[in-house]
Amino acid sequence: MHVEFRHLRTIKAIHEAGGMARAADILNITQSALSHQIKYLEDQTGVELFVRRSKPLKLSAAGMRLLRAADRILPEIAALEEEFKGIVTGNMGRLHIAIECHACFEWLFPVLDQFRKAWPDVDVDIRPNLAFDALPALAKEDVDLVISSDPEDIPGVTFLPLFDYSPVFVASSQNPLAQKDYIDPEDFRSETLFAYPVDRSRLDIFKLLLQPAGIEPANIRRVELTAMILLLVASNRGVAVLPDWVVREVKYNSDYVTRPLTKHGLTRRLYAAVRTDDATRPYFAHFTRLARTEAVKLQRQ
Repeated sequence: MHVEFRHLRTIKAIHEAGGMARAADILNITQSALSHQIKYLEDQTGVELFVRRSKPLKLSAAGMRLLRAADRILPEIAALEEEFKGIVTGNMGRLHIAIECHACFEWLFPVLDQFRKAWPDVDVDIRPNLAFDALPALAKEDVDLVISSDPEDIPGVTFLPLFDYSPVFVASSQNPLAQKDYIDPEDFRSETLFAYPVDRSRLDIFKLLLQPAGIEPANIRRVELTAMILLLVASNRGVAVLPDWVVREVKYNSDYVTRPLTKHGLTRRLYAAVRTDDATRPYFAHFTRLARTEAVKLQRQ
């Protein structure tokens, strides 16, 4: 049986109009063309769809079943057409985000709050459980954007720069290291280091400083929340290394000091990795602008 969407619209129009003439006007076709459609439908289904010689024209039991199908299917098709139209114009789509930067939640939520208001028809979600396989998930279209500080040369993936930041040493003002102008790898040998519960390869302190120097802290404690890390550091139970924008708003608190890592400090850049075909979509571009604006606000605090 071959039934097209136009046939479903025909059944619906005849039922609502109660006659062939009015239905033909609604569908903007001739009565002859409408009659041919009805004959084609009945030939395809093998049953009569209308009660003949009834006024107004009525659907048979089989015709009512086809009408119920039309009532169910046609609204879905109309919604799908609108969705595709929105995608083409750039007003609708999906933005599922995976995060390789654990501390990024601190600035991401304000960005997403503004983004949702500007793009209410874009489906936004955060997929933190994909953090360790985020870039392969991006290539497979499981996610649409990855927040990362480690750009890679991946075919079909573009890394859009967001902002630069500096990983900084954070300690209690009572810690002896607070008296130093800057922190060297050797200074961590006798310290308890509070760090996020992610692989070392994703942590700036290990990747940029400790592993190249062959240094291992005296103890490592994994802590999920930034606020808890700062609380533990304030009580002089250990030290941490966090992005400068995370601790900037509390750095004037007497319980904290921040120091650069190494004499000249370290600088990192955060990126939004997207599929190259999506990089020019309007809402992707707007997301990156919002992220950069939020970063400027954080840097001014």
